[in-house]
Amino acid sequence: MEKIDVTAVWREYKATKSVELRNKLAEHYLPLIKIVGGRLAISLPPHLDRDDLMSSGFFGLLDAIDRFDLSRNIKFETYAGVRIRGAMIDYLRSKDWIPVTMRQKIRKYEQAVYKLENELGRSATDAEVAEALGITLEELQTLIGQCNAATIIPLEEYLQSDTQEAVDANPADSIEFLEMKDMLAKAIDRLPEKERTVVSLYYYEELTLKEISLILHLSEARISQLHTKAIFRMRNYLARNKEHFVDR
Repeated sequence: MEKIDVTAVWREYKATKSVELRNKLAEHYLPLIKIVGGRLAISLPPHLDRDDLMSSGFFGLLDAIDRFDLSRNIKFETYAGVRIRGAMIDYLRSKDWIPVTMRQKIRKYEQAVYKLENELGRSATDAEVAEALGITLEELQTLIGQCNAATIIPLEEYLQSDTQEAVDANPADSIEFLEMKDMLAKAIDRLPEKERTVVSLYYYEELTLKEISLILHLSEARISQLHTKAIFRMRNYLARNKEHFVDR
């Protein structure tokens, strides 16, 4: 890849809107698409076209280049990551790739966790969830493994539009952005210790599931399971609090 003076190219592009310069910037930032796509697709089903997913991310990158404001005190990589991820999520939604029967199982599991944790005022144990669903612990572990596909779109389905507005404004000053961060922090704090650790390492330290498995001395499948359970707990918490967040 040709080395470029990125700052100079940015300035010239914003002054001229040259397609050639935009393409130079896009080529320079192409690795972002692979990074975002790799982290988003924790367990994509085999029938989903990964090339199409990456292509959607490319359009998100172009959109980010067009919209980015050089006067902001934020890194382009941070801004572009949100745009690329949003474009990929839109693609996944458009494919509607989770079978209806699987959606029904996911919904039943999510409702059971939601009801139990509202009643208990704490995180429900696997045994309590299994009893509520009328299945064995082994069957519950299988179900959680199947639900993992649904966590490819983990939290954005609740907060994407609000987050995107905050990013398009000034995230450093946006009250909505700060409230969203506070709400996510509270949702994480409510998680059981292992799930909280997995979420923190994955979303904040940006480690892969494999890297987390080595740190925690657990199998990658177990880390994936902990991630799935954490996401469903957090989605329940965010769902309960979203009305206040968006209607404030």
